Amino acid sequence: MDLEQTIKILIYIHAVFGGIALLSGLVSIITRKGLAVHKKAGLIFFYSLLLSSVIAMIVSFLPNHESPFLFAVAIFSLYFLLAGKRALNFKYKNTNLLLDKWISRIMIIVGILMIFIPIIFSGSFNVVLLVFAILGIVFAVRDLILFKKPEQLKRSWLKFHLGKMFGAYISTVTAFVVVNEFFPGVYGWFIPGIVGAFFIAYWVRKVNKKTAAKNA
Repeated sequence: MDLEQTIKILIYIHAVFGGIALLSGLVSIITRKGLAVHKKAGLIFFYSLLLSSVIAMIVSFLPNHESPFLFAVAIFSLYFLLAGKRALNFKYKNTNLLLDKWISRIMIIVGILMIFIPIIFSGSFNVVLLVFAILGIVFAVRDLILFKKPEQLKRSWLKFHLGKMFGAYISTVTAFVVVNEFFPGVYGWFIPGIVGAFFIAYWVRKVNKKTAAKNA
């Protein structure tokens, strides 16, 4: 088996797990939080997207398949996915945040590289990578600030979890939309994020209302 055939197999595996993540993530979103089906769908989403993203990162560096865009989506997916899963620990006291801090730091480092590598090699910004990099850096910096406030972190663990997992799902949808060319040009890279931002805002408001009602 030559390298090209191996790459094709990896791409098929990536696509299969990406499809599983797309479906299981949707089930997790539409089912009531806390139910067994939500938790099981969430776990399937986590592991399938984890495998799909890791494979995407590998493929994005292989000969004749180099893709900074694929790499960017994979990094974004992994950042949101790992941070969202880790957020489940924040509801407990004295959580060790060392790994969480490194997840955010790596996102910042990769974000900086995503901005400057196109400039070094082509002499210009890449709009898609620039936007993804800035968003990743902003989210990661906000995480690091929140990690310094343990009480606030404990209170907001659910918002953190939902926001990050939604972010991971948006990355999955973005990859699906771009690969299938549902929108022309660069629009496919941004429309899922814009639509997804409204859903995140809706769920955050819903969580805030429930929290306010409990504290009343």
